[in-house]
Amino acid sequence: MHDAAPVTMSSTTPNFTGAIGRPARNTVAELLTPNDIRVDLDVPTKQRALEFIARFVGVRDGLIDDEVYASLTERERLGSTALGRGVAIPHARAKGLDHPVAAYVRLKNPIPFDAPDGKPVSDIFVLIVPLYAADKHLHLLAQVAEMFCDKAFRDKLRACAHPQDVYAAFSAWEHA
Repeated sequence: MHDAAPVTMSSTTPNFTGAIGRPARNTVAELLTPNDIRVDLDVPTKQRALEFIARFVGVRDGLIDDEVYASLTERERLGSTALGRGVAIPHARAKGLDHPVAAYVRLKNPIPFDAPDGKPVSDIFVLIVPLYAADKHLHLLAQVAEMFCDKAFRDKLRACAHPQDVYAAFSAWEHA
């Protein structure tokens, strides 16, 4: 069911169970609504994608988009957040945020993102967390990475034409 991919693990949110601290439920889906999803975004570069994401998240969640963009690009300078297989998970911390926020963007055309497998990215899941949410941040990232390591899940997302369908795919996902 899952195929191996270069992945940096992490994740977030309350109600953890199990010996390795996995969330007891699909916490990623709890962060999303169809309004947090954009399909067929047409941007030519990684920079333009991150600019759009910063505005998209900033407007929805009352954040300053320039600060979100600066935080996302600073994280990218440390190393690409692309996992491989067409997926990237840009993530950052934001001042003034008291809970994690997320968004999913599927690009109309894949773009270079410095992925470990060299493939361009078309699926972008962004996660913005409060400044001091280290454990939550790591646990959410782990769950997102687990989702996108699942080829069937990636294929299902890529087949969705509307944000509501994408949201349903995220909501239906279960831990392996």
